[in-house]
Amino acid sequence: MAQTEVLIVGAGPTGLVLALWLAKLGVKLRIIDKTAEPGTTSRALAVQARTLELYQQLDLADAVIARGHKVPAVNLWVRGEAATRLPFENVGAGLTPYPFLHIFPQDQHERLLIERLEAFGVTVERRTELLRFTDDGRGVAARLRGSDGQEQDCEASYIAGCDGARSLVRESLGTGFPGGTYRQVFYVADVEASGPAVNGELHVDLDEADFLAVFPLAGQGRARLIGTVRDERAERAESLKFEDVSDRAIKHLKVHVDKVNWFSTYHVHHRVTEHFRKGRAFLVGDAAHIHSPAGGQGMNTGIGDAINLAWKLAAVIAGRAPEALLDSYELERIGFARRLVATTDRVFSFATAEGRVADILRTRIAPVVFPLAVNFEVVREFLFRTVSQVMLNYREGPLSRGVAGHVHGGDRLPWVAYDGLDNFKPLARMEWQVHVYGSVGNQLSAWCGTQGLPLHVFNWREEYQAAGLARDGLYLVRPDSYVALADPQASAAVLDRYFVDQRIQPGSLSNRAA
Repeated sequence: MAQTEVLIVGAGPTGLVLALWLAKLGVKLRIIDKTAEPGTTSRALAVQARTLELYQQLDLADAVIARGHKVPAVNLWVRGEAATRLPFENVGAGLTPYPFLHIFPQDQHERLLIERLEAFGVTVERRTELLRFTDDGRGVAARLRGSDGQEQDCEASYIAGCDGARSLVRESLGTGFPGGTYRQVFYVADVEASGPAVNGELHVDLDEADFLAVFPLAGQGRARLIGTVRDERAERAESLKFEDVSDRAIKHLKVHVDKVNWFSTYHVHHRVTEHFRKGRAFLVGDAAHIHSPAGGQGMNTGIGDAINLAWKLAAVIAGRAPEALLDSYELERIGFARRLVATTDRVFSFATAEGRVADILRTRIAPVVFPLAVNFEVVREFLFRTVSQVMLNYREGPLSRGVAGHVHGGDRLPWVAYDGLDNFKPLARMEWQVHVYGSVGNQLSAWCGTQGLPLHVFNWREEYQAAGLARDGLYLVRPDSYVALADPQASAAVLDRYFVDQRIQPGSLSNRAA
């Protein structure tokens, strides 16, 4: 019987990132997928700033940026004319190393992740399907069907369901998938086109016609069209062709389509499972939550799930944290998923609502009010923080304690850079670490040295104060770069008490880590 520590079911971006993190931390894993090959088409496009920050830990960020496309602006169209242009190139300047919206299609994204995973000696087991599994409290016994059609058994310490909206892992756990389905049918088309809306920027039609957004892709004249189909056409979604979708919205944006490389239709759901963990099984990404594509949040949220879970699994497997640490995965991620579904539902409903009032709001009021609002820096910053996911925090989570300056336990560590220095550079190591901005006391320095806990001291500057950090305060940073403990007194005793209470051993997550 094949044995492993973590069995990952599903090799989309979520499963691949989970596998990459675990592999880098020395965890023995298998990753299976019932498809014959990686996807060649995709709906997910946006890679948000927070994802790029986390990708620094996998040395992936630069490759994603090099192969993708930065979006310089978002344009809103009304009645066939560009009504508003919102510059987006550096909207998050000073907040993150990646202050922009980045486009990198999911199919290319998956191929990059697979390349990196293979460098760790891990290969996706294709045409391998999970048939069933049992959890006896000590481990998981899974029954698989391999590429040769033969069935085999696999023992694992844990199983992670990254197997999408129709997750067999979720169905086996019986955690439900409450929510609903939008009545509109979505279509997505990869096209070669020309026209003013194919200029490397993002364009959205706010008219009363079917919703349409034109996303730029890397390469001259390449774009991804994402739109909706209503009326009687929605009832025959599976048989629709590109010629069947409304050309009214396409004409409104003055898009001249020269070639359709591929076209697909799909229904969009808004659902969140009732539990992300049950025993030794976990639900991650679309297996746990799905929502409308508004804001480009889906794939990024799944990747965030994977990274939140990965370091906790690695710590428990290495014997450096108790099993109870794994409970924090659901507690930290499920609330965010529920809020995200509610938010994207409101945005999508506004963009696609029908009727005279809805048309007036979209075509007359929004094009006037929205540009006025985003003239205010505080509004632009709030929008960027929200969409980029740098605002996401775990303040109410069981691992979060204290406040120092404006930074709470559970917050993302604020990014500060000056003169070529960057306080995110130490985060490339996936480990617990302490940051002090200012001077450090002998007791704290000695405690960290004794415990093997990396201590990073940054000379005080006004930039740290502007970012909300407290002078001479202590910030215990988790392996996923969120602050676990913030203590203005920088007390070694407070730090020691944190690890004692959590029953976590500081230092490396795994004795086998590369």
